[in-house]
Amino acid sequence: MNFKTIKYQLLLISSLLFLPPHFSFAQDTLQISLSEFIQKGINNSGEVHFRKQDVNLAENRVNQAKSQRILPKFDLNTQHGLVPGVASDSVRPNGNKLPKDEYYLDPNLSNDWENWSIFTRAEVNAIQPLFSWGAIDNAVKAAQAGAEAARDQFNAQKSQLHLKLYDLYYSYVLTLELERILDDAQSQINKIDDKIDEMEKKGNSDLDQSDVYKFKVYKSVFAMRAAEVKENDQFIKETWNYLLKADSGTVYEPEDQFLDPVQQQLNAVDFYKKHALSNRAEIQGIEAGIKAAKFGLKARKAQSYPMLFLGLTASYANTPNRPRQSNPFIINNTNYATAGFGLGIRQNLNFYEIKTDIQKNRIQYKKAKFLKDAAVDGIMLDIMDKYKEASLADVKVDKTDDAFVTSKKWLRQEQLDYDLGIGQVKDMVDALKTRLEMEVNYKRRIFEFNKKMAELYQAAGMPLTSLKMKN
Repeated sequence: MNFKTIKYQLLLISSLLFLPPHFSFAQDTLQISLSEFIQKGINNSGEVHFRKQDVNLAENRVNQAKSQRILPKFDLNTQHGLVPGVASDSVRPNGNKLPKDEYYLDPNLSNDWENWSIFTRAEVNAIQPLFSWGAIDNAVKAAQAGAEAARDQFNAQKSQLHLKLYDLYYSYVLTLELERILDDAQSQINKIDDKIDEMEKKGNSDLDQSDVYKFKVYKSVFAMRAAEVKENDQFIKETWNYLLKADSGTVYEPEDQFLDPVQQQLNAVDFYKKHALSNRAEIQGIEAGIKAAKFGLKARKAQSYPMLFLGLTASYANTPNRPRQSNPFIINNTNYATAGFGLGIRQNLNFYEIKTDIQKNRIQYKKAKFLKDAAVDGIMLDIMDKYKEASLADVKVDKTDDAFVTSKKWLRQEQLDYDLGIGQVKDMVDALKTRLEMEVNYKRRIFEFNKKMAELYQAAGMPLTSLKMKN
């Protein structure tokens, strides 16, 4: 490494060390599409993660219901402790000591407090249903339908969030459009301002002071609106950074830089109604809820009948210092082994409670069916309302576009007259003001139309990402 290279490196390091505190390196700007923005927003949403737990709980209930099919009761119970041994002084008529497996014949059998041992006992009890009249199978089907309803409800909640993210995405695009419009208008205002200053210096008698004051007032109003747009732009950027979890070195901006009307034309209102009936998550969720209530009713009816089951029990105890008795009619509670199994019948004899529960399940089933009718009515009314708003917004876009085209022609004509010396400042300002208002209104009308179309698509259960902008 030569001296010149070392010198340049030292200069670079010193320049970095003495940068001003407010200096920051350039940030990476990443463009993101609508679908990517919605997906990232969904993935980073705490509310989505919270709602997803309802689905997990519903799926857990399915597993719980399935667990009733195989050994719903399988218990193991153990006891441990210290117990003394036993001692016997009894002898047989032949003079031999009494064998340990016949200690139960000794009426004077006593504890041996000098001989201690560890006592261990284990008990197992199990029940296996054999025939339940479909109670278990229907309970599983009810839980599965409930899980399906939970998933549909979760998708409906995500659909609402999709609409909010769609609105936020194109709010950024609208802000970019308004900033470009204001920048162009600012250059026009500067030209008029320079022209007025030139006329005032020359003492032009054609200059009306009242028009000058009106222009200055308009400049102040324009500056205020420009500041509002800047503040709104900053708010949207911060909201984007928060939703996308962007780090300090990354800035996201929309891939769509220009706001145009969506290319999809409005279909007949019946098209959206039919699509909603077959694709709206809320309706699918209610239908799943109806199935859950139906299977729940069947399960409760089956529970009123006797259930046939197989029972199993086994018990084992061991204490080394106590003998096991060989007589099957005698059990030493500290040293034995036993097992048994058999068939059993379980029947709830509280028939009044059974009748009340069945009636409650029947009411829940009817309620679920009526809920679907109410939901369909609400969705149909919502679609008609959204359709009316989208149709009206479409008309406003067309009419505002016509007015915007006319305002551009008017401004062009006033500019030509002004350049030829036959125009007035007042007319020039009025034309500029009208053109600016029409252009801003046109972009806002487009935003409102796209938003209303998105709301209509969401109400019909159609994906918002299918809404494409015109090229």
